[in-house]
Amino acid sequence: MTSRIPLRRPAIGALAALSLASAALVTGGASPASAAPAWPTPNGSQPVSKTIDVSGPYDGGLKRFYGSGDLGDGGQGEGQDPIFKLKDGAVLKNVILGSPAADGIHCMGSCTLQNVWWEDVGEDAASFKGKSSSATYTVTGGGARKASDKVFQFNGAGKLNVTGFQVRDFGKLVRSCGNCSTQYKRTIVVNNVDVTAPGTSLVGINQNYGDTAELRGIRIHGDSSKKIKPCVRYVGNDTGDEPDEVGSGPDGTYCRYSASDISYD
Repeated sequence: MTSRIPLRRPAIGALAALSLASAALVTGGASPASAAPAWPTPNGSQPVSKTIDVSGPYDGGLKRFYGSGDLGDGGQGEGQDPIFKLKDGAVLKNVILGSPAADGIHCMGSCTLQNVWWEDVGEDAASFKGKSSSATYTVTGGGARKASDKVFQFNGAGKLNVTGFQVRDFGKLVRSCGNCSTQYKRTIVVNNVDVTAPGTSLVGINQNYGDTAELRGIRIHGDSSKKIKPCVRYVGNDTGDEPDEVGSGPDGTYCRYSASDISYD
């Protein structure tokens, strides 16, 4: 079933969050790290027992959506259904995903996630599954926390842009699928993002498939020992085996950033 919500004027919290994100859209090196903006307050809550299909614009009015029934497991098992499933070209905006969040959001083609927040990431916050090399996935504003593994799972083809986002208490911010049965070349751009420890890595890519990750304006908080790896390179496979890590750090080819693109406090 395709669910549509008429476009409405965003709640005050949504406007504030969007203003913060818009003000932060800059390019070039990282500015000195400072505290990340505050998280928004939900404008009510709505249980979701069956995946909401979205084929166009969907404005959630900054309401909290959380899983119930078959979507209410709250575990980390693979193969869960998402709260939202976006068709090619869909736009999801002003949404808070509460707990349990099941498998978050699935984008089946190009999509835009604008001012979307995950209070407690389930299996993954969002998975990008388009099969076209021209697919573009755009994440603007918003944030995610309490992700024991991945925030964004990049299974499909194309390009993922993450801008003005914030993440805290996480495993990996973006992971290019290391062992999907069908593999693609993937392009990842992460710009103007606030990262709060603990965390493991920002981006993981498969160099053998030609993946690239570009990092700009990254502000890392609470990680004075620099344990969070900005970019990790793997040798991916299509057999389902655990991929091998082959290196990390900027190399000018796959992991594209310099020390000036990342700041710490």
